[in-house]
Amino acid sequence: MNELTHFNQNGEAVMVDVSPKADTEREACAKGKIYMSEECFSLVKNGGMKKGDVLAVARVAGIMGAKKTPELIPLCHILNLAKAEVEFEYLGQECAIEASCTVKTFGKTGVEMEALTGVNTALLTIYDMCKAADKSMKITDIRLCMKTGGKSGTFMRERD
Repeated sequence: MNELTHFNQNGEAVMVDVSPKADTEREACAKGKIYMSEECFSLVKNGGMKKGDVLAVARVAGIMGAKKTPELIPLCHILNLAKAEVEFEYLGQECAIEASCTVKTFGKTGVEMEALTGVNTALLTIYDMCKAADKSMKITDIRLCMKTGGKSGTFMRERD
């Protein structure tokens, strides 16, 4: 197991010094799901929510979440993102929507946290826009699916 890097020799929290690292292309993708009632699922899928197009708003929110990650996660570096994309898949059998967030940059540190923050923000936005129809929705299965670049190389989740 790798040594934890966000602590100094005294056990105090620090932002990792990435200045000696080489710039590389870095990309990460995270996914998560939101489960809802059949009625709520149908309303979202068919554009029947009173607040408007749920997934269009959630897409923009997810992108904003990825961009604002360093404002939310204290030790994250401020990154110049080259790409932030949020996509959705309707899972009819499960009455669920799976969100994925892919983020890319060229720099000294990875974008895993940005992808994870983006997908969480998208799913939370779906919850916010749909809570009048279904307060029992469940957000789950948040996970990093892939990351490339940097010294540690490529990570691909074996089972999604």
